[in-house]
Amino acid sequence: MGKNQHVVPHNGSWAVRGAGNSRVTRIADTQAEAIQVARTIAINQGSEMLIHRPNGQIRDRNSYGNDPFPPQG
Repeated sequence: MGKNQHVVPHNGSWAVRGAGNSRVTRIADTQAEAIQVARTIAINQGSEMLIHRPNGQIRDRNSYGNDPFPPQG
């Protein structure tokens, strides 16, 4: 399983950052573009994508690999 991918605010734009990395993987003009890039990386690595709000708080997350808490039903 690869690193989880975070969509984070970055100097007035948005960026994709691997969990634990100090450098960003990719900078995007919009959050939607960053989400698309992070989703592709997360699918390829079988990891999770976490989307942050402008204040840094996590607003959503999606699993593309081994989900430790799959939905019931």
